[in-house]
Amino acid sequence: MLVVISIMALATAGVGLAMRDGGQTQLEREAARLAALLESARAQSRAGGIPVRWRALPGGFRFEGLPRSAQAALPNQWLDPGTVVRGPAVLQLGPEPLIGPQQVLITHQSSPDRTLRIATDGVRPFSVDAVQ
Repeated sequence: MLVVISIMALATAGVGLAMRDGGQTQLEREAARLAALLESARAQSRAGGIPVRWRALPGGFRFEGLPRSAQAALPNQWLDPGTVVRGPAVLQLGPEPLIGPQQVLITHQSSPDRTLRIATDGVRPFSVDAVQ
């Protein structure tokens, strides 16, 4: 019985060490969500032929230029209030099909040394990568 309990304790400890940091996972989730939201607003901008901007605000963000119904459908807050935008916080999303290269950097207050970049070269969709 002691051997079985010891094996289970070692396995539990190994799994605990192998699990990723919750803050890191949360930041990756925020970045993926923002990339999807930017692409959605970019598509709406092109479809409607209207200029749309994304702007970071304290504690959240805003899509400017979309009709009220579309703005109401898009979220305007981070999932985790500890998420912070670094650097310039305005992106032009359209209506032209080709936009200039753009990026936004996000980090979390609990781990300011970890930063993720949500970027596009102007042709491809927004993607997420780590800043080295």
